[in-house]
Amino acid sequence: MEFAVIAVPAAPVRRKPNHRKEMVNQLLFGETVKVLKTKGELWVKIRSQHDDYEGWMTNTQLEPADEIMAGIRNPYVSTDTISEISLGNKIMNIPVGSSLPFFTAFPAGNNGGKGKLGNVDFEFTGNYLKRDDQLPGKELLHKLMAAWLNAPYLWGGRTPLGVDCSGFVQVIFKLMGIDLPRDAWQQAQVGKSIKKISEVLPGDLAFFNDKEEIVHVGILLGDEQMIHASGKVRIDSINKKGIVNTGNNKRKLKLQSIRRIW
Repeated sequence: MEFAVIAVPAAPVRRKPNHRKEMVNQLLFGETVKVLKTKGELWVKIRSQHDDYEGWMTNTQLEPADEIMAGIRNPYVSTDTISEISLGNKIMNIPVGSSLPFFTAFPAGNNGGKGKLGNVDFEFTGNYLKRDDQLPGKELLHKLMAAWLNAPYLWGGRTPLGVDCSGFVQVIFKLMGIDLPRDAWQQAQVGKSIKKISEVLPGDLAFFNDKEEIVHVGILLGDEQMIHASGKVRIDSINKKGIVNTGNNKRKLKLQSIRRIW
């Protein structure tokens, strides 16, 4: 198996091939990977196709795919917090932001459609959007972020049941048709620099440091507000010095840079 597609709702990706090791990422249903190496009968080291992020996962969460299928950018993604999908003879619930490979929508007026995951057909019954048709901006951003408010922080997570700061940013931008790198320090190298906080637009990304190392990212909403995953997904105030917690007015993390992605 040289290429594969994620065949479970959210697959944990670990730093080392052991269930007790750190989860560094999650891959969502329909996202594709290249298999780099194997260890034993269970573990495979993978590189995700959309962001080149590497880690270890179990092969039980994968469906084999050929190189062409794995390399195609899937334009359709699920938008409900949780959606039901029938994969062969299995039924599962997939999270918002899941990819829908080779998707064909049902006739107008009906939700969902059909697609193919590797060599297995699936039927999807939820709401979806076509990423290529989206116009990133304030209205779309506010619509997409609503389901994530109060989602718990989870290191490596990328779903509303648990998400970290850069995972939240990555999935929101995926829904808007933009593929970003996985980690905050990588995301800080994308787009163009915005020098003054007075010049920000909704959707700009703010990056924060701890001892000069980028450790946090959030999405600016305008009016000196930002949505980010810190303890939970929340909206806090921001100024030129950093984040101000709206619950206790305490300042934390120093603002290092602002980047405009679109």
